[in-house]
Amino acid sequence: MLVAEALTVGHRPDRPVVRGVDLRVAPGEIVGITGESGSGKTTLARTMAGLLAPAAGRVTVDGKSPRQARGAIAMVFQSPRTATNPHFTLAQIIAEPAHIRRMPIPDLTALAATVGLTPDLLDRRPHALSDGQLQRACLARALAQNPRYLILDEPTAMLDAATTATIIHLVRTRATDNTGILLISHDTPLLDVACTRIATVDEHTLTVREVSPQ
Repeated sequence: MLVAEALTVGHRPDRPVVRGVDLRVAPGEIVGITGESGSGKTTLARTMAGLLAPAAGRVTVDGKSPRQARGAIAMVFQSPRTATNPHFTLAQIIAEPAHIRRMPIPDLTALAATVGLTPDLLDRRPHALSDGQLQRACLARALAQNPRYLILDEPTAMLDAATTATIIHLVRTRATDNTGILLISHDTPLLDVACTRIATVDEHTLTVREVSPQ
């Protein structure tokens, strides 16, 4: 289980953006986070991914620290342009984690297809791709790691309605395969469809409500 306990996060210890957060993401569960721009959603997500140190409290991944559980969490960032190497091809972007961790290279054509990317795009570099195509490549890169937990920061913000539906279906399929998913989005109706619980960041605190996904 991915767990935040009494978590306080922020870029400056004296100015936390979210305080005293308790949040759990179980294997096979999709938990949503929403809130206004600047409320701290992304900072919270990065802290739960182990990319930022908390100001207080702790994050555990199946009972271990994020550092000890390296590889258990994969994150898709909100801005694909800043999250990818502009000199890499799409194939290299998707395969990058496997190279870093010295894992077998996955079937890139099949993996690209799962997120709606055609084989002819694999040799292109980011400048020759739309933001939506590049974001789908980032999702494929995360899936290539076969993580136990997947953190998605506004993964559908740059996608059209049809592609959004495809990606959400894929996310729900991953959940049925026992992947725990933390889904950050401004799109409340989308979260209502996909999630079992939704946490709203407001006034530095987190309020969680149960939902019945459709």
